[in-house]
Parts: sequence; structure tokens; C-alpha cells
Amino acid sequence: MNKDLFALWKTTNTKLNNDDTYLKNFNLNFGPQHPASHGVLRLILQLKNELIEKADTHIGLLHRGTEKLIENKSYLKNLPYFDRMDYIAVLTQEHVYCLAIENLLQTKNYKLPFTQIRIIFDELTRIMNHLFAIATHALDIGCMAPVFWGFEEREKIMELYERVSGARMHVAFYRPNDLSINYITHDLVFDILLFLKSFFKRVTMIENKLLMTSIWKYRLTNIGIFSQEFAIKWGISGVLARSVGLNRDIRLNLFESYAGYYFLNIRSFLGYSGDCYDRYLIRLREMTESSHIILQIIQNLNILDYENDLPRIRKVEIEEEEEDEEEFFDFFDENLTDTVKPFKRSNQLSWYTSMEELINHFKYFSDGILPTKGHTYAQVESPKGEYGISLISDGSNTPYKCKIRTPSYYHLQLMDTMIQGSFVSDLITIIGSQDLVMGEVDK
Repeated sequence: MNKDLFALWKTTNTKLNNDDTYLKNFNLNFGPQHPASHGVLRLILQLKNELIEKADTHIGLLHRGTEKLIENKSYLKNLPYFDRMDYIAVLTQEHVYCLAIENLLQTKNYKLPFTQIRIIFDELTRIMNHLFAIATHALDIGCMAPVFWGFEEREKIMELYERVSGARMHVAFYRPNDLSINYITHDLVFDILLFLKSFFKRVTMIENKLLMTSIWKYRLTNIGIFSQEFAIKWGISGVLARSVGLNRDIRLNLFESYAGYYFLNIRSFLGYSGDCYDRYLIRLREMTESSHIILQIIQNLNILDYENDLPRIRKVEIEEEEEDEEEFFDFFDENLTDTVKPFKRSNQLSWYTSMEELINHFKYFSDGILPTKGHTYAQVESPKGEYGISLISDGSNTPYKCKIRTPSYYHLQLMDTMIQGSFVSDLITIIGSQDLVMGEVDK
């Protein structure tokens, strides 16, 4: 160090005893340039030597104004916005938006085929999110192997997304009271089963690698602890709430459950230490539980009974299926209101071959949905926690008011409490255990 700078440093710090040891108290900016801060998270740390005394969290570097954009577009055109908030868990966000619209339309029905498809893809999304969270967290700590294994399985899930929607990340697959059933084929269901078979092997490899690494357990145990009372006070949900023993899972609550989750055989996992290691174990167990849920749905998948809606290769089969197809759409229409009926398709080989179908399609997607006046709040158990949306309708095709509750925004309140008394080296571990996505924070 330069002699002049060293003399200035000595004058601005407190001298201990009569030796040459000095105690440095200073503030440090962490992020947004740091790779672990996701590019848009800034923390002002107050340090005492290497211990963190206080952390001031600064958010809002994106300035996207998603809620105001939603209030100026029709209901159907707003759906892709939810793919761009938490870009790791896209379909659970689309799901909560569809549930809010269906609540306004009062057309909730757990027996419809697309409800089962939603559960399958919601759980695939949960698996993908937890794979990404564990793999990147391990990379931040210094273990590279889970990244390669986790991202390989993540690519397989994104391929399934692409097969049903044409997009890998910004899927826009769900729609209120509607679904592209033509793309849910026997081959797709079979490939989902093949994915689950290979997925169990990969999860076992990741678990064995991390559990057998003493550094991983040493860096996560007793780090980032907070109390159950604090979680209740600040509205913490998801894996973070369950890591402190708070039994809170929307899928298991009779009065909050959605999409028929309550009627499935589901387990929820709890921790008691509330540290980073508990959160890692819960995410690991939730991935295997999601696989169990998908297998339950596939065993009783009603959509496979509607053979007329599966894509056909031979043209001779079209005339034989016309009667069954009308029966399916009659069942479909009984559960929809007059304002939200989707356009009908006789089969894949004759989409938009009649002027009536083309006009119906154009009117449905241009005029949009016209729900009744009212207010609704819908929530789902996203991979990061409770994801909710509050909609106020004035009877037009655009929402009058939209407020989105994202879990990462609430979890950032924990940052100061979780890192007080920890070392600077533990900061990366705590941020990784929260599984933050800043796209849903600044909305």
C-alpha cells in the first residue's frame, strides 16, 4: 500500500491498545455488478472487519412497470407479461393469471381436462426451478458438477415446453378456460414419463455429490437463520417459510387449494433449523414429490379419452371422429360462459377452413374476454412461494386495476435479518438459498 494512503487509513480508524492493529469499520457496495447479485440487486453492507453488522437492500433498477402495462392491454394480451417476471417459473405465473380471470368469470371446474394438463406442467416448472436454484447455488459455492447435470435436465423440460407452445422460455401456453389440447399427444405423455425416469437418476447424482462434499454442508449449516415469528410477520412463504417449520402450502389447504391439488396424494416437507442447508434439502425433496404428482395425473389423464383431439396423420380417420368431437365440445361449452367460449376446430387438418371459424377466432382474440364487474384474488404455490394476483374488473376487456404479489419481493425483506453477524463470504450463500429472481421484484 502507498505510504500516504496508509497514513490516511491509520488516521481514519480506531487504534487498539498500543500495537499496530487497527479495526476497520466501513460501508461496502455489493452489486449490482457482482454475478451473484443477478445484475440488478444492490446491497450496502456495514462491515466490522469481516462481519456484517447491517445490510441496506436497494431494488428497482429495472423500472419495467408491468402492472401499469397490464392495465392498458386486454386480458388475453397480458398473458405473456407473466412469462417475463420470474423467467424460471413461467407456467405457474400464467396459471395464477388464468385463475384470476376464471374467478371473475365464475367458471372454475376441476373436472376439465386442461386442469390436469396444468398440474403436469406446473410440477415440471417446479422441477425446473429447483434444478436451476440448486445448480446455480452450488456453482456460487464452488461446485461445478451439479450445473452440468441440472441444466441438462432443464433443457429436456424446455423441449417439452417447445413441443406444446413453440417457445422454450416465454411459453404463453395457458389461456383462461382454454388449452391447445391438440398438442397433448400420446407421444408427449410417453416422453414425459421417459424424462421422469432419467430425472430420478440425475437428482440422485446431484444429491450424492453435494451430500458427500463436506465443504457444501459446512458452508450451508447454521447460515442465514431467521425465526418462525419473523416469517409470519413479514409474509414469508414457500421454501423459506417451510424451512423454519411453518406448515404453509397452498396446494394442501382445503380453502386455498387450486386445480384439484387437494384431491391428490401430496406431501409437504418441513425444516426446523431455518438455515441454508434446510432450504436445500426441502427443494431436493420437492422435486421428487413433483415427479410423484405427475405420475398420479398421468395414470388418470382424462384427455387421453378424447381421441378426436389428438393430431391425426391419416386423413381417413377424420369422418369417423366427427361425432365424438361434437360431443367433446358440447361438454366443453357447458363449463364456459357465453363471453369466453373458445373457437372450435373440427380437427387439425381443417383449421380455419371455414369463414365462420376464422371470424370466431378473430373476434375472440381481438375483442377479448368481457368479465363481469368485481374484484378477485387468486394465488398459487409457485416454486418460490405464494404468487398472487389481485384484479379489479370494470366490465371492459382490460383490467381496471392489477396488483401482483411476488414472493421474491417479500423475501428480500429477510436479507438484513439473515446476514447480520455473518461473514462477507456467507453473503453469497444466503442470497443463493433465497432463490431470488429480480425480474419479479421490480414490477
